[in-house]
Amino acid sequence: MNRGKTCIAMLLAGGQGSRLRVLTENTAKPAMPFGGKYRIIDFSLSNCINSGIDTVGILTQYQPLELNDYIGNGRPWDLDRSFGGAHILPPYTKSEGNEWYLGTANAIFQNSSFIERYRPTYVLVISGDHIYKMDYRKMLRFHQDHKAECTIAALDVSREDARRMGVLCADENGAVTEFEEKPKNPRSTRASMGVYMFTWSFLREYLLADEADPTSERDFGKNVIPAMLRDDRRVFAYPFSGYWKDVGTLESLWEANMDLLDPEDPLGMRDPQFKIYSRNYAYPSSLLTSGAVLRNAFVTEGCMVRGRVENSILSTGCTVEEGAVVRGSVIMPGTMIRRGAYISCAVVGENCEIGAGAHLGQSGKNGGCTDWPGISVLGHGKTLEAGEHVGAGIIR
Repeated sequence: MNRGKTCIAMLLAGGQGSRLRVLTENTAKPAMPFGGKYRIIDFSLSNCINSGIDTVGILTQYQPLELNDYIGNGRPWDLDRSFGGAHILPPYTKSEGNEWYLGTANAIFQNSSFIERYRPTYVLVISGDHIYKMDYRKMLRFHQDHKAECTIAALDVSREDARRMGVLCADENGAVTEFEEKPKNPRSTRASMGVYMFTWSFLREYLLADEADPTSERDFGKNVIPAMLRDDRRVFAYPFSGYWKDVGTLESLWEANMDLLDPEDPLGMRDPQFKIYSRNYAYPSSLLTSGAVLRNAFVTEGCMVRGRVENSILSTGCTVEEGAVVRGSVIMPGTMIRRGAYISCAVVGENCEIGAGAHLGQSGKNGGCTDWPGISVLGHGKTLEAGEHVGAGIIR
């Protein structure tokens, strides 16, 4: 049977995530724990299946082992399909030699045969390191209604943020007239979210041309999209006004976790019609003892809390012993916080141990976190010895 798909997704998950420093030394950024029970990649995968996209190519490269293990056969996201589903696509050896992915556009080009297998009319290109909810069906309808060849999801940002993103200008009909990657002096504050909808026959043409250009950096934002605009192709901006955050820095990762504690729920995590799915490791329910004090906190399954937790996220399988205090912090899975320890305004990696009476982060009892770089960070698997002090803004 010669079947085809209307739209498939290509998820870019191979970035090193160097700005997350100690947290991505041995872990791909999309595999980073987030929000107590999730991994960052859960959001993009859940967006796909919630949008009716059941074929997702996941392009990995840097430190892929944990990410590959986490995704598995794609079942948690209903992506374990006999035709389609989730597919891990690392760089591979070809007859003419082997080559790493050289850029976002080159990564898609190298997997053209995977795309052709499903004969899609449209290809959605997304990133695996953003926190947001988006119904891609609405973007596809916009793309079709405007007879677009390329549609870029865009949102308004601050001028400071615009300098770190792809910035575009569009006319009153949404047609993109200018696009510039990470400009020093942005002419607009309308920024690309790194979410692209392409008509596949059109994209394939430009990927081939980009590969033939020896001066290209093989990047969508720097090369491919500017080439489309130079040729006066139909490139449109799809307006997005919901919550979106690039968690590519320690600061933004901490901020996005803290946003989950907002009772207004800006991300819509409690929307039963658009759930975020994740792999469930079947931990028991958390135990909060009679001496535990919790205020405005996420406590995920498998935790044991005997101390005080305020304005913080406790991920799966964490322990807070008696007399320990956690304030304004993100505690990743499997971490042990011993008796009398004090953690304030910090990100603590997976499987860490904070010794009895140890101190991590800011001093003081008000729990308020100062502006960056006031957040302290402890890498995965690290130990603070009993009584050890690590001050505000320290990364180790």
